[in-house]
Amino acid sequence: MIDCYTWPTPNGHKVHIMLEETGTPYTVHAINIGEGDQFKPDFLKISPNNKMPAIVDRDGPGGKPISLFETGAILMYLGRKTGQFLPDEAAEPHAYFDVIQWLMFQMGGIGPMLGQAHHFNDYARQRMPVEAIQYGIDRYVNEANRLYGVLDRRLDGREWIAADRYTIADMAIFPWVRDPKRQGVEIDDYPNARRWRDAIWARPKVIKALEVLKDRGRKGPHDDKQWEIMYGKTQRTQGSAAE
Repeated sequence: MIDCYTWPTPNGHKVHIMLEETGTPYTVHAINIGEGDQFKPDFLKISPNNKMPAIVDRDGPGGKPISLFETGAILMYLGRKTGQFLPDEAAEPHAYFDVIQWLMFQMGGIGPMLGQAHHFNDYARQRMPVEAIQYGIDRYVNEANRLYGVLDRRLDGREWIAADRYTIADMAIFPWVRDPKRQGVEIDDYPNARRWRDAIWARPKVIKALEVLKDRGRKGPHDDKQWEIMYGKTQRTQGSAAE
């Protein structure tokens, strides 16, 4: 049994999808990042960077419990544990490293940059004069479109991102491209990425994964308390939450 400490965000969805696709039993523990649950001592013991999601596998290597934070590490761990959606490094080294490089592309580019595009082009617009944040909007919207272009070119003539199969690389990238308009991106400009995204979105286990804690997610703009916890001085003194 996996204990999954999570919230309905793109990073949370990555792990939900892997757990559902592999049929791994798991228990959901809600970490409400708008209320500051990520700073609680019990959660910090599992995720010292105070970011969700994190997991605890009660039956880890050698039968001993193991806790993991960072979604790339979690997806790799679950891939090795279940033998699914991650090629075996010894048997298929080229396929394995193909998946890993595209997983790192998500971790280092897609997630951080699209998250910033989403922040400046949507969240910050709701609270600040556009002229005060225009540089941030332009910087990250331009980078978001560049990354969608990389994705679109990669998927030209391909069904999946890496290793000619559906893998953790697809699961990692997909949740970040569900809402491109809020990132300043017109998905019709990237038809290969749109086709790929929609194919994943139609998978029954993905649909189920996206329902995890759906009723607990943010229903509107961040209120003052949420903004302070996630983007204000609380972030500087205790860390930041993943969204």
